[in-house]
Amino acid sequence: MRSLRTHHPFPSGPGALPESLQRVQRIAQTPIAFQELDITDGAALRKLFSTHRFSAVMHFAGLKAVGESVRRPLEYYNVNLTGTIRLLEAMEAYSVRNIVFSSSATVYGDPQYLPLDEKHPVGGCTNPYGKSKYFIEEMIQDLCKAEKGWNAILLRYFNPIGAHESGMIGEDPQGIPNNLMPYVAQVAVGRQEFLSVFGNDYETADGTGIRDYIHVVDLAKGHIAALKKLKENCGCKIYNLGTGTGYSVLQMVQAMEKASGREIKYKITGRREGDVAACYANPELAERELGWKAAFGLDKMCEDLWRWQLQNPTGYSKN
Repeated sequence: MRSLRTHHPFPSGPGALPESLQRVQRIAQTPIAFQELDITDGAALRKLFSTHRFSAVMHFAGLKAVGESVRRPLEYYNVNLTGTIRLLEAMEAYSVRNIVFSSSATVYGDPQYLPLDEKHPVGGCTNPYGKSKYFIEEMIQDLCKAEKGWNAILLRYFNPIGAHESGMIGEDPQGIPNNLMPYVAQVAVGRQEFLSVFGNDYETADGTGIRDYIHVVDLAKGHIAALKKLKENCGCKIYNLGTGTGYSVLQMVQAMEKASGREIKYKITGRREGDVAACYANPELAERELGWKAAFGLDKMCEDLWRWQLQNPTGYSKN
């Protein structure tokens, strides 16, 4: 996603919103203003900031597939780094100095110890996607040091999955999914024939990679907690958003089979470049300082994901 999406509480014209945001409006029962633009377009960003008054920015815009970043590093650095620089310049020009940044646990690289806390060394990233997140964190931290009026919260996501429990909104990858659980869900619903499991020779219980999966609604609530923290003029803060529990790829397949009642076929293939064996969080700092803790477990994540996939077998498209 390269667009910067703006949400501002006043009505939009009919048909102006993408289907996903029309559904968000129905769930939230509040109108959303939306404008799509390229985050690398500095002039468009400045026009946006000159038109609206913002108290804070949540920055999610960027390219996000690990494997693709290994194949197309320049595109990842251009969109993620240049886009962030343009955004920060526009924010500075219009005196908007509060930001929540969507970072990633990939900044930790290959873990030196587990669970990962925020003091774990960063920068030893195993792929360009992770490096781009690390570089952006460094840029924002340097900006906060140089300009005392800035407040930033860098949220290191682990692996968001699931969907809103209504089944109305969820993850809708275009083309072949890059992330495990959307792919698993598409196998269960019949859109994909089988799942490719990248490696079963890791030093884990069943040989497949272990990750910390977090319900997307828990993740969203973490952002609300971060916005509240910004009001304290907190300077620059970093928090993990995860559950603290790791599950293997095959455990995730089994959990989705349980939720869907369907067999999920898979084939073992070679390791994917840039992947690590195991990665899960120590989320205690976010609980202590933000008052946030993940509430939903694996069954709930898979049940909500399956409800979304079953109700929307082709995503938001009508085809």
